[in-house]
Amino acid sequence: MPTSLQNLTVNFDERFDLKNIDWRLESGQHWLISGPNGAGKSALAAVLTGAGKVASGEISGLPQHVGWVSFEAQAELIAAELKKDDADIMDVISEGTPVREILAQESRDLVLIDELVAKFELGYLLDRAFRKLSTGETRKVMLIRALSNQPDLLVLDEPFEGLDVKTHAMLHDYLSALSPNVQIVMVLNRLDECPDFVTDVAYVEQGKLLHQVKRTDQAALAELHQLLHLKTTDLEIPPTDPTAENKLPPLDPAQPLVRLTGAAIKYDDTVIFEGLDWTIEPGEHWQLSGPNGSGKTGLLSLITGDHPQCYVNDIFVFGFQRGSGESIWQIKQYIGYVSTALQWEHRVSVSVRNVIISGFYDSIGLYHKPSETEKAIAVQWLDLLGMTARADEPFNKLSYGDQRLLLIARAMVKHPPLLILDEPCLGLDEMNRQLVLALIEKICASSGTAVLYVNHHPHDHIKGIEHFLSL
Repeated sequence: MPTSLQNLTVNFDERFDLKNIDWRLESGQHWLISGPNGAGKSALAAVLTGAGKVASGEISGLPQHVGWVSFEAQAELIAAELKKDDADIMDVISEGTPVREILAQESRDLVLIDELVAKFELGYLLDRAFRKLSTGETRKVMLIRALSNQPDLLVLDEPFEGLDVKTHAMLHDYLSALSPNVQIVMVLNRLDECPDFVTDVAYVEQGKLLHQVKRTDQAALAELHQLLHLKTTDLEIPPTDPTAENKLPPLDPAQPLVRLTGAAIKYDDTVIFEGLDWTIEPGEHWQLSGPNGSGKTGLLSLITGDHPQCYVNDIFVFGFQRGSGESIWQIKQYIGYVSTALQWEHRVSVSVRNVIISGFYDSIGLYHKPSETEKAIAVQWLDLLGMTARADEPFNKLSYGDQRLLLIARAMVKHPPLLILDEPCLGLDEMNRQLVLALIEKICASSGTAVLYVNHHPHDHIKGIEHFLSL
């Protein structure tokens, strides 16, 4: 009988919630649970052991015998050992339970215990107190306990952590041999450690099961690799070229980037919006939301100088009062812009690397010989995006989502004071949408550029964006 989680919401001591989980574990499937730190990977695995309080939805088909190995289970067992000291009415400090007794507490096969003790080379520890073991030794004991219980389902949360190289290889081979007879669910932070017997990958973020990918679906798996890379890499946004000849004229840090006072867009008797006061300060991140026809695109074009009504409005942008003799190019040099329309215009045959470099020249295609510094910065961007190996591929051969990522990098390469992302997720599937949002989070966290993220849905919040305007 398959294990099924249907619209399941589970509470974990008010610290964390799993939300609206739909997940089905069929016979013969072995799952890897992935996601960034704090996403809920361990919580999802723990639900299969009966942990957490079900708030809504249902779970069915859980096997009777579930083997569980995790840092939490390890900590619980050690805490139980320490409580024995508190319960000793004679104030005699307990030596703790010997390893051999810990192993025998839940075992269904003492012969199997002996075999596993030999495999893990733990015979010399059998008479030592469990709580006095090292982290690696404790993890080996937890593994032997779970495996010797002959489970129908084996739930392993970071099973290789704390193990030496020899034991890591032995456990990998043992699990591979076990997999035809026992269903295995494994939590790993690194997809490249995923054993060959794993058939499916689940991606968790913010307590939600966002993606379920077949191991055989190489395209989807590659996107999942890239998403995890963006979510977990320590790389920050690469710097701009300090020697660039076209370096932006400096702005006064005491002045806002953009200030609109009583702004309005009207067509005859039709008022799109009016009386809008809005200020964007340096380094502020904004989300602009609203339905179709609410005026989002018109508002952006007031800022960029592309709207004919920008000169009848009170607009201050990048040190210029509109209508004071400034050119549109003086305004646009301070803006990085990404939109679906811009992506449509990128039909030239140019390499992935050169698309990023073209951002230094604000060109579609590259018509200058790049400097070594520009090339190095492009490599850093490709590293951040997880696309280093694809540097020489043609841009127009990439997926729609990867093209969008590169255009955001192209817009950011000069670190403009303002990055406008106009519906950057439009036309993207859910996986590519997550990739783009992950890159925006990186930019918000790691650069001095103010981000203006435009979308339809005000509830679609991005980490790092703390200012909101809804039309």
